Amino acid sequence: MDTHQADSPDLSGRRVLICRPEPEASRLARQFEAAGASVRVFPLVAREPLPETPERRTTLLSLDEFSHVIAVSPYAAHLLLEELDTWWPQLPVGLNWYGVGSGTARALAEHGLEPRIPDYGWTSEALLSLPSLASFNGERILVARGEEGRELTRKTLEARGARVTVMPLYRRFCPDYPPAKINAMLNEFDPHAIIALSGETLNNLIALCANSSHTLYDRLIIVPARRIADQARAAGFNAPFIPGSLADNDIVAAVAEQLPGREGGSGKAK
Repeated sequence: MDTHQADSPDLSGRRVLICRPEPEASRLARQFEAAGASVRVFPLVAREPLPETPERRTTLLSLDEFSHVIAVSPYAAHLLLEELDTWWPQLPVGLNWYGVGSGTARALAEHGLEPRIPDYGWTSEALLSLPSLASFNGERILVARGEEGRELTRKTLEARGARVTVMPLYRRFCPDYPPAKINAMLNEFDPHAIIALSGETLNNLIALCANSSHTLYDRLIIVPARRIADQARAAGFNAPFIPGSLADNDIVAAVAEQLPGREGGSGKAK
C-alpha cells in the first residue's frame, strides 16, 4: 500500500449527516464517501438571490469610489462578481479585495483577483485583524453579504473610521421539510457525526431537534468557530469540534480523527 493510501482517512461504517447548503453539501458528501462513510445531505439553510434594486445598481456603478471590497462567503463573492460583469467589463484598478475564509478567497481568485485573507482563521474577527483594515480616514468599504448577517464587520470598520456600505445579495432560509424527512435524517439514519458550518445552520438544527425524539446530543458535531461551539454546548450538544480549516478534506480528516474509539460523548472537543 502506498503512503498516500495509508494516510487517507478511513470512515468505513461511519454515518455522516451534512447540514450545509447546496452545492457545498454535495461536494463535501463526495469527499466523505471517498473515505468510506455513509452520507446523507440535509441542508438546513437554503439561499436565493435577492432581486436587483436601483440602490444596488447605483452602488455597483460607483465601485471605483471604494477602496476595499469584502465578500463574506463564496456565494456572496459569486453573486457580486456576476453582477459586476454586467457593469464593469474591466474592474477598477486599485481596489483591495478580501474574502472571509479560503473558499471565498478562491471564488475571488478564480475571477483573476488577488484577495487578502487572514493568515489564521476564517471568521470576521480574523479578517478584522488584518493590518490593512486597522484604521481609516473616511475611505469607503463595500461589504457583500446575505440579507441578514452579523453586524460585527460593519460596526468595527465604522468605528475605525471607514464609511461602510453593506450590500445584501441573497437571503437565507430554512427549507420546509416534512416530519417524515426529518425523522429519517435525525432518527433513522442516526449519524455518528453532524456537519453544521454556520450559526444559522446550528440554530435550525436545534429547532428541529426540539421537535424530534432524537438522541444526537452526544454525537460529534463539526462547527466553524468557538462562538458556534459555545452555542452548541448551550443547546445541549456535548461534543462540538472545530477543524483546523473548513476545506473539505480537512473536515473529513477532522471527523476521521475524532470518531475512532468514541463512545457517546467521549473524545476530544474544542
